[in-house]
Amino acid sequence: MIKNRIVLFALSFLLWLTLSWSFRAEDLMIAFFVSILVAWLTADIFPGKVGIFRKPERYLWIIYYIPLFAWECLKANLDGAYRILHPDVPLRPGIVKVNTTLKSDTGITFLANTLTLMPGTMTVDVDRDRGVLYVHWVDVKSCDVEKATEEIVLKFELVLKRIFE
Repeated sequence: MIKNRIVLFALSFLLWLTLSWSFRAEDLMIAFFVSILVAWLTADIFPGKVGIFRKPERYLWIIYYIPLFAWECLKANLDGAYRILHPDVPLRPGIVKVNTTLKSDTGITFLANTLTLMPGTMTVDVDRDRGVLYVHWVDVKSCDVEKATEEIVLKFELVLKRIFE
C-alpha cells in the first residue's frame, strides 16, 4: 500500500507542476502538501498493480485516449445542442445493456465514467461479474446488446484495455 501512495504522490505532484507551470517556492510547497493529501486520501482506489505504470507504451495510449474522448465528447455535445435547438427531432431514450471485456476495476471505472461524462449517455449500473454495464442512452439506436456495445463502448474499451490491462 505504501508503494501506491508513493506512486500516486509522484504522479499528483508532476501533474500539478505540469498544469500550473509555476516553480515558485510557495507553489512547490502547496503542490507538495496537496499531493501528499491526495495520495493519503485516494491510494485505496488506485490500481493495485503499480507495475503497470512502468510500461511506457501505456502512456502513449493515454495520449491517444484524451483526444479520442475530447472528439467523442464534442460530437455528443453538438448532437445534444442540435436536439435542443430542433425539438422536433425524435428522442428514443432508454437503458441498454452493453458488454465489456475489461477485467480490472480501474478500467471498468474509467469506462463507466467516460460514458457518464459524455452528453447523452450515463452509466446506471455495472455488473462486474458478468462484464455488463447498463447505460441510459438518450437516442437508442439499437436494443441489440452487440450493436449497442459497438456503438457506445467499443471505441473506448479498446484503448482502456491497453492502458489498464
